Amino acid sequence: MTSRADKLSRIVSLVKLQLRLSQWQLAQLRQQEQSMQDEQAWLVGNLNEGKPPAGSSSESIARRLNRMSVGARAVQERASMQLDKVRSENRRVKQLEEVARVALADKLREAEKRSLEEMTGIHAVARDLTPRQASRNKT
Repeated sequence: MTSRADKLSRIVSLVKLQLRLSQWQLAQLRQQEQSMQDEQAWLVGNLNEGKPPAGSSSESIARRLNRMSVGARAVQERASMQLDKVRSENRRVKQLEEVARVALADKLREAEKRSLEEMTGIHAVARDLTPRQASRNKT
């Protein structure tokens, strides 16, 4: 039967994997946010120059910029929520690691206790098997 410490160790491993996934998702959101900001800067630059790219009018660039800013705000909100999730998962990992450390220490103490009991039991059996010297002061 697996011990509590082993089970907690597996749980910690799984929660760490969840944390890594959340961190990766946060990195993806930040990358998406950065690319949107870059595109916004490019659109603003085109509007300021007064020379829109071929096939685009300043009105279409302005509409695109408006959609881009709405999308960027949504991505920023999701990134903020994801950051909160990463922080809470990080706290959870630390708490579970502490619980797992305590459980492992308990497991080791129990193993040491059993080992000592076995040794003292063997010693007691060996002592019982050896003949005892007769007492010298018989009266």
